[in-house]
Amino acid sequence: QVRLVESGGGLVQAGGSLKLSCAATGPTFGYYVMGWFRQAPGLEREFVAGITASGGITKYADSIKGRFTVSTDAKNTVNLQMNGLKPEDTGIYFCAAARTLRELTASADYWGQGTQVLVSS
Repeated sequence: QVRLVESGGGLVQAGGSLKLSCAATGPTFGYYVMGWFRQAPGLEREFVAGITASGGITKYADSIKGRFTVSTDAKNTVNLQMNGLKPEDTGIYFCAAARTLRELTASADYWGQGTQVLVSS
């Protein structure tokens, strides 16, 4: 069973930065992409960023382009560097894994428990 564990959330002022990390354990063969989603109170979970296992292909939501950077520094680890944070970035950030970037949606195969990000104005 694949297990995803996030870390790095917290409270930050608007304009600040946070780095989230997600480590995958278990039989990850066949799961080629990992990424991040977020869910604000009262809203649906939305895609933030995704990256292939090699790091060669990335995908970002328009709302965070130019501010967030997704990366992988090991075969089963994905990071999300968040700069220029805004209050609207507040939410629970979830790590997810899927076989392809196209399948990295709200119906992705595996999910972490989530980590809270709170951006104060």
